[in-house]
Amino acid sequence: MGKVALEGMKFYAYHGYYDEEQTIGGEFVVDIYIDTNFAKAASSDELEGTVNYETIYRILRMEMQKKTKLLEALAQRILNRIKTLLDTIEQITIRISKLNPPIGGEVGRVWIEMSENYQVKCGKCSRTFLSHLKDDNWTKHGQIYPETRATLTRAHGGMICKSCLEPYFIKS
Repeated sequence: MGKVALEGMKFYAYHGYYDEEQTIGGEFVVDIYIDTNFAKAASSDELEGTVNYETIYRILRMEMQKKTKLLEALAQRILNRIKTLLDTIEQITIRISKLNPPIGGEVGRVWIEMSENYQVKCGKCSRTFLSHLKDDNWTKHGQIYPETRATLTRAHGGMICKSCLEPYFIKS
């Protein structure tokens, strides 16, 4: 496992709870840290198998252009967008700083930080696997009859790895 980071990305954007902030705008700095397995990229010297910095930057630039009242909502929107595009991410942390916030005093910056961990433990065999969307383990590798899913959920909980689900996949 390794970490890919983009730090100090600066944007002029129109985020803030008050109308003036969304009209006048302000300076923001974004740092993002992504834990991923890039062993394939390290051995092949190819971009596949790692996180492309340019892709992350473009996502951030696009999301920073959309007016948002709260930095927390902005951070969640960015995390959601990244995790749907990159399925090898194990954990992601984002920090969004607002420089010189208009709070009636001299403050250099305020910031929020949000993290999500996509490693989950299989309820049947206890192996760790990645799950980026709620209940995606039931649908991304094959189909299972609803009755079988209900039985497995009762016995082992909602998160079961591909290896444990394979015997139950519907064969066509």
